[in-house]
Amino acid sequence: MSVQTFTDLPELAQHLRDELQTKKFVLLYAYNGTGKTRLSTAFKDLGKDANDEDKRDTLYFNAFTEDLFTWDNDLDNDAQRVLKLNASSRFFAGLETMEMDNRIRPLLDRYADFDFRIDTDRWEVHFSRTEQNGDTHTTIDDIKLSRGEENIFIWCFFLAIVQLALDDDGSGPYGWVKYVYIDDPISSLDDQNAVAVATHLARLLKTPESQLKTAISTHHTLFFNVLCNEIKRKKNQPNRFFLARDRSSPGYILRDTGDTPFFHHVAALAELYEAERSGELYTHHFNMLRAILEKTASFHGYETFSACLRKNENDVGGVLHTRLLNILSHGNYSLYEPREMLEENKDYFRRILHDFIERYPFNPALFPSEPAESSTS
Repeated sequence: MSVQTFTDLPELAQHLRDELQTKKFVLLYAYNGTGKTRLSTAFKDLGKDANDEDKRDTLYFNAFTEDLFTWDNDLDNDAQRVLKLNASSRFFAGLETMEMDNRIRPLLDRYADFDFRIDTDRWEVHFSRTEQNGDTHTTIDDIKLSRGEENIFIWCFFLAIVQLALDDDGSGPYGWVKYVYIDDPISSLDDQNAVAVATHLARLLKTPESQLKTAISTHHTLFFNVLCNEIKRKKNQPNRFFLARDRSSPGYILRDTGDTPFFHHVAALAELYEAERSGELYTHHFNMLRAILEKTASFHGYETFSACLRKNENDVGGVLHTRLLNILSHGNYSLYEPREMLEENKDYFRRILHDFIERYPFNPALFPSEPAESSTS
């Protein structure tokens, strides 16, 4: 695997642009907190002309894109809840004339059961849902969407604009787009929708007649794997990288993942290993570890994950660790409000994790450094 280092994000963003001179796709996998969103912004900024604010070349999706949509929850009457659009953003160029409702709806129908209406005079979106009670259908207007539903709508809005850019011959409102940069579009989706989104996105962007170049960064291992497999071509393989912070200096490391992308559970295991080394262990990491053990047990034909736990001569350790995982992996732990483990639980986690890694012949290159020392003997 080739490894390259970069001193800052603008340098790395320029490297990605250089890669896209000969490739149609660049895919990046990176943990949260690495700087993916800031990298997408640096990439976009390199395409701007300092002397002409209207000259740019990158259509991007990241956390800033999501911020263009804000809720008005009608706090006074608690009745008419709408999603407001930032009318001053060039992201919505041509909204009044593009019949976006009809462009978004076929995309949204893939994932959701609610409907919507865009009011281009007031720059807001109204949502509704039809509920069935026996033979009666009732439409409820001006509903508030869940976070996941909101993300899906915004994502489909973006995909509709990407389609406009793909179809634009240079004379339309998105004729300026040369690059599409997408950063983590699926933070609130389950695995089923992650696969669906990745598959649909890949098929949309790899259209042979499309001239757009695309960079996609994500922390979601399954999403990354599906993209790698869907975009794969015999004559034009996408460049696939693992992005990490350089702990020895204030910079970044870009590692080529080769022709074979991460398997979902292997990448998750490497993420747990990295978290353990850093000491930043949170309660939801027990859920991730249990999921890996369950997949491994199933692969080897065992009924329960306890078969993958190392046991001592009296089987005491295996029983204890099984009980601990059962208890600690069933809490209602939020990925958005992480709670750090107690030190005692960190020690148990380390023992289970490293016993598992040592027991099964994983590639040692995935775990290159010495593990963190336990805080208790």
